[in-house]
Amino acid sequence: MHPPLQYRFLALKTVYSKPPKRMNYPRSGRRGYTQPDREGLTKCIRKSEERLNMKSLWDDQEAAQYQGDLGLRVYTSRLLGRDPSLVLHGGGNTSVKISESDILGAVQEILYVKGSGWDLESIDAPGFAPVRMDHLIALAKLDSLSDPQMVNELKTHTILAGAPTPSVEAILHAVLPYKYVDHTHADAIVTITNTADGPGRIREIYGDSVVILPYVMPGFDLARECARHFTAEAGPRTIGMVLLNHGIFSFGATARESYERMIELVKRAEQYLERKNAWILTTVAQEPPGPALRAEVAALRLRLSQLAGAPMIVAN
Repeated sequence: MHPPLQYRFLALKTVYSKPPKRMNYPRSGRRGYTQPDREGLTKCIRKSEERLNMKSLWDDQEAAQYQGDLGLRVYTSRLLGRDPSLVLHGGGNTSVKISESDILGAVQEILYVKGSGWDLESIDAPGFAPVRMDHLIALAKLDSLSDPQMVNELKTHTILAGAPTPSVEAILHAVLPYKYVDHTHADAIVTITNTADGPGRIREIYGDSVVILPYVMPGFDLARECARHFTAEAGPRTIGMVLLNHGIFSFGATARESYERMIELVKRAEQYLERKNAWILTTVAQEPPGPALRAEVAALRLRLSQLAGAPMIVAN
């Protein structure tokens, strides 16, 4: 049984914060996050409660300081990274497709995609890995590709030796037929999709403006599913793609268009939660726990730590 939206969102706020402790996964190189930081959590909650709906942070004077397609990709990536309700520290990814000449003068299309280990809030041009588009498109047509094989293909077809390892979602970015692509794990989107009737709610909110894909583990399998279904399901009104239990993509011909489409799509989700009385959550001051409750909390902390295999903190 899934909890009501109000409790789903509160739980999500409690679990996710910025910046959390980083945990490395073997084999695939993916990263996850555990043990929320209390200060970061407080900032996340305050930002959500200070505004009713998400707003674009685009500023013409600020944007003018960033030159070229990659420069504007850096700028709007940082705008996304400023809001912890969109991405966690190190989470989310963005890309831009650029045609450029190699040392022999041959023109090639390159996908500049966020590199692993970079944070959107502070990313700069070196944080984007330039990967050959033709190879990424060819990879998407394979029936299978293991994580080690995929990482090797991405790294060996990156055109700068010192570039970071491309995001595990690089192939997915490549198959989306748009110059700029933005991807976040927006709180409001995940809150809605992580319910029993999530797909129906998403369709109610967005109609035909987004393509909806079921949850698939990020990496090659997700990129393959996107390559197989996106073109068939996308229409003239499509401006985004929702991955159930994962997050949301937006895209556009310019950095501003892709970014502001993300803001608009997430704002619609926030407004939906607001109508359901599940967006602004108030907290009630509580009396300090008595000795009996403190003992129960200590026992709970001990049990959780034993199950987790590491010291855990329990906070009300």
